[in-house]
Amino acid sequence: MKSLIRFFFFALLLFVSDATAENNDFYIQPLSDALKKRITGISFPYTPAEISYDDLVDIHVLHYDFNNRVQKGRLICNKKIGQKVLAVFQKLYDNAYQIEKIRLIDDYKGDDDASMRDNNTSCFNYRKIAGSNKLSNHSLGLAVDINPLYNPYIKRTKSKTVVFPEIAADYADRTKPFPHKIDKNDLAYKAFTEQGFFWGGSWISVKDYQHFEY
Repeated sequence: MKSLIRFFFFALLLFVSDATAENNDFYIQPLSDALKKRITGISFPYTPAEISYDDLVDIHVLHYDFNNRVQKGRLICNKKIGQKVLAVFQKLYDNAYQIEKIRLIDDYKGDDDASMRDNNTSCFNYRKIAGSNKLSNHSLGLAVDINPLYNPYIKRTKSKTVVFPEIAADYADRTKPFPHKIDKNDLAYKAFTEQGFFWGGSWISVKDYQHFEY
């Protein structure tokens, strides 16, 4: 009789645990075979040199969009920072911080410019830094871009100013007040730097206001 009671007790614990996992909207899991197939040849190279599937994790979060509606979001990032990324987005959600979209870059066929134009927040994408032959930290899943349309990449020279995405020129002047602007008083800056990330808005030669890297 005692053995039977113990059996039902542990069965109940397993049931509750599974139900909690299914209802938890903030979680991390390894890349499934279906996800691996989906990203290969898009955000993940056919012949990877510096990254493997096992280095990456699939992160699911909730966020508030620009209409204050709760949406589901998804990122792929390096497993080294998985818990940190999850903690950041949990904090942003708990404070109703607005992020327009959080979708895998593969929804944009791996096109970072298209993702930025759509103001999509993303992480992993095996690609080079804009205007260079050097791999971005996004290639290792170690960088996150937040609301990139309102927080563009800016490079100034004596002759011109380059802004990515190009349609974000109105947000290049960081002295102007406007919604969704990331600066050192912004919650995204505080949440990421508390977890040990560096902000591209603090760089000297270029400014990448959307960019947080570990």
